[in-house]
Amino acid sequence: MILSVSRRTDIPCFYSEWFFNRMKEGIVYVKNPMNPKQVSEILLTPKLIDCIIFWSKNPAPMLSRLDEIKDYTYCFQFTLTGYGKDLEPNLPNKKEIIIPLFQQLATQIGKERMIWRYDPIIVTNQYSVSYHMKAFEQIAQSLRGYTNKVIISFLDWYVKMKRNMQEIQVHEITQQDIECLASHFAAVARANHMRIETCAEEIDLTSYGIEHGSCIDKQWLEQVLNGKLKGQKDKNQRKECGCMESIEIGSYHTCINGCKYCYANDSFQKAVTNYKNYNPNSPILCQEVNPEDKITQRKIKSLKESQLSFSGIETI
Repeated sequence: MILSVSRRTDIPCFYSEWFFNRMKEGIVYVKNPMNPKQVSEILLTPKLIDCIIFWSKNPAPMLSRLDEIKDYTYCFQFTLTGYGKDLEPNLPNKKEIIIPLFQQLATQIGKERMIWRYDPIIVTNQYSVSYHMKAFEQIAQSLRGYTNKVIISFLDWYVKMKRNMQEIQVHEITQQDIECLASHFAAVARANHMRIETCAEEIDLTSYGIEHGSCIDKQWLEQVLNGKLKGQKDKNQRKECGCMESIEIGSYHTCINGCKYCYANDSFQKAVTNYKNYNPNSPILCQEVNPEDKITQRKIKSLKESQLSFSGIETI
């Protein structure tokens, strides 16, 4: 299986102790967001986990402990934008802290296991098209040699996001804006030896050298793992999403990065409240298993394809 850690919250930044405790004990519980009384029990062993995908904007708390998961293959989806405190209020300074952190992590684990995410692209009076062009180029130059791939996406509106961004005057991104950004981003990516792809976008930008991509990309993971995978498209994601199937272990309404465009929090205050309930020893993130909960062990298996040796003995 591919373990997602996590689309719903920044586990590397805020809950790394909980994560390492789960890996040590070899088990984690995840509640169904649509029916919280349904709880999945997920076994965590090197035999079952083909790769761990970390999603983070600031994985600093993990760096000194990565040796604890040396028996697992893992990769990072690292979001790094040009936004300031008005949109990303609780993130450290990008130039002084986050970019050096990205470089340090890439040096530590290898650039092929690092994907830079520049998303979502939001246009406002302050963050104009020309601003994004300049910010993307500056970050790309800083990350040259530290990643082979950048993923971009344009803002998608969610109900939760609209509430959180009431004070932000967002401009509609026009076709001309998209084409201008695509042309510039593609040229900058090429100049810095990066492949550039879109995430869950219907728009076709292949004429600019930008392919439809996916975050949990099967081809990329096969290269990292040096073997074939038999996973299918993740049916739990949007139809535009090309990610292969994975198992998510995070919880909604728990990220306290405070990003105004976050789709995973009802409100920042709710996330803060849940964060106060954080117990690193609980089998479930920022929650507890209740007596009325129905716990079911989820059926999971490795997605690695078996290969036949010349002697006819099946090997993995």
